[in-house]
Amino acid sequence: MSSDEIKSDDNGYQDIQAKLTKLSKALDDKAVELEALRRRMQTNAKKAEDTAKAIENGDLDPRFVEMTFAVATALGGAAVQIRHLIEDAVAGAAHSRVVQGSHAKLYGRLDEIRSGRREKTPKAGFFAE
Repeated sequence: MSSDEIKSDDNGYQDIQAKLTKLSKALDDKAVELEALRRRMQTNAKKAEDTAKAIENGDLDPRFVEMTFAVATALGGAAVQIRHLIEDAVAGAAHSRVVQGSHAKLYGRLDEIRSGRREKTPKAGFFAE
């Protein structure tokens, strides 16, 4: 989700609800994409490890065995870090849904009342000191 997709001068109730919905969906979508990436990295780490063992069994230069094992280790480590990103994306989506529910609870009824009136009403916070 780019900043252009969520940038808006209108911060009314419906607009905020739409932004929170869009944020939750974007985070859910990214979590799915990251999971696919994590699986590919794990698969590639296993392939690199198998290749390193084959090189070692082929009695090739130990330098190549070490480098290939290093690649396998790096890919495995990256897959672990991607798992953390997935967890953060899922948690972020859940939190945005909580915020959306809280926002609806606090301002939903007010929006219904204000939207149903023909007369112009003060903006939220008008009476705050």
